[in-house]
Amino acid sequence: MDTRERLIESAQALLWERGYVGMSPKAIQEKAAAGQGSMYHHFENKAALASAAIARSAEQLYASAQQEFTQPCSALDRIIAYLHREREALRGCRVGRLTQDPEIIADPQLRQPVQEMFAKLTQELAALIVEGQSAGEFRAELNPEDTASTILAVLQGAYVLARAANSAEPFHRAIAGAISLLQQQGSVKRAPRK
Repeated sequence: MDTRERLIESAQALLWERGYVGMSPKAIQEKAAAGQGSMYHHFENKAALASAAIARSAEQLYASAQQEFTQPCSALDRIIAYLHREREALRGCRVGRLTQDPEIIADPQLRQPVQEMFAKLTQELAALIVEGQSAGEFRAELNPEDTASTILAVLQGAYVLARAANSAEPFHRAIAGAISLLQQQGSVKRAPRK
């Protein structure tokens, strides 16, 4: 792995563990086994490296979601697979946690990949709900965009509950509740008229 890649991976890990302020140039250089000159050869400043690291984390998270979204099964099963994907509940979402960092939220360049990733996930989930409605899996009156936003809100909120309790149990309960609510939105099968 070249120095630039090591710097980005180190910044990704430090952003997840410590946030933007805790991602000091010294910590990055130590974790990446790179000198100060190497860091500033590849990136103009800390913000430029953080921007690359945030964009990479967002890309990786979206690519991981795509694995569930493109499975050859029903729309509901793909959403369930996405919600059941293995996650580190107590560490929080690698990208979602960045929304709690005031330095990142205040900087449009740092916030942009986070915002775009959530927008793309919302679009993907909404498209799955539309597909499920067409297949009779979900009620026609279910609003796809609102429901997609709710799914993501439950997922991100589940991380918060887990971290607050220092236990993964609230995370798993929230996900189970979201899946139960989705399953209850199945189309009602009407009995044939006599």
